[in-house]
Amino acid sequence: MDAKEIEFKSKALTKAATSGETPATLISLLRELQKGVRPTEDLLRSTKIGIIVNKLKQHKSADVARLSSEIVSKWRSEVNKQKAAGGGSPSTSQRSSDSPKQTNGTASPAAGSDKMAKSTVPPDKRTWKTDQLTITHTQNKVRDSCIGLIYDGLCFNSTESPRAVLQKAIEVEAAAYSAFGPDSKDQYRTKMRSLFQNLKNKSNPGLRVRVLSGEVTPDRFVRMTHDELKSDAQREEERRIHKENMDKAMVAKAERSVSTSLQCGKCGQKKVTYTEAQTRSADEPMTLFCTCVVCGKSWRQ
Repeated sequence: MDAKEIEFKSKALTKAATSGETPATLISLLRELQKGVRPTEDLLRSTKIGIIVNKLKQHKSADVARLSSEIVSKWRSEVNKQKAAGGGSPSTSQRSSDSPKQTNGTASPAAGSDKMAKSTVPPDKRTWKTDQLTITHTQNKVRDSCIGLIYDGLCFNSTESPRAVLQKAIEVEAAAYSAFGPDSKDQYRTKMRSLFQNLKNKSNPGLRVRVLSGEVTPDRFVRMTHDELKSDAQREEERRIHKENMDKAMVAKAERSVSTSLQCGKCGQKKVTYTEAQTRSADEPMTLFCTCVVCGKSWRQ
């Protein structure tokens, strides 16, 4: 598709979404875009099709939201590959190399700095501050702080370059903002804190590796449930504890004898259960622990 045709499709998609068309109609339009668009940064920027599709990630239809997420993730990945290969558009390459590049409203980390290529800090001591980075990429204080938070979670015990970690942190924050934003919503802030805590969890180091390697995409990562974020070892430990608790609960309790000769001093009924225990010396009688089944009074004698 050329830019003109994409703009036509984007208008049709916007109209279908705002007029309450069926999910099938939206899915049909999205599949045409998925098949026909060959994304470049300039094409997505000029047609604004990325923004329009991105909004549908919050559609009430799960199928529409899932397809929209797949398309946006694919386009973002292809544009990033073009940049990494030096295949950016002329207008992109003409920008100053000192200026951060914008992608979906967030900035990519500047290239060419030695400190971006390798961290000199011990892996278990790394943070965005110790790596001497700047996390101002969205010009929004809350969002930039969240980028720093995710960076700290991703770089913990990692030997990945600051550049790679920062780029991934920016992508994760952008995905979370898209799914749970704006930044004023508690849902967004709660999600960012939860993601950080899971990344920093010493018993789940595999999660950091999976996110940094791209095995788990940013869009997928921010939507994972609490159980999905756990490692296999954590799940196995929880199953072990659950089984142990179930076994304890299923152990038969000692039966209490029922006596009709013992009388409750409170209600006067002779429906009393009791157990015996040797609480004094062996040559003395055992102690009875009694409970009235009528009023619940307990005593010993």
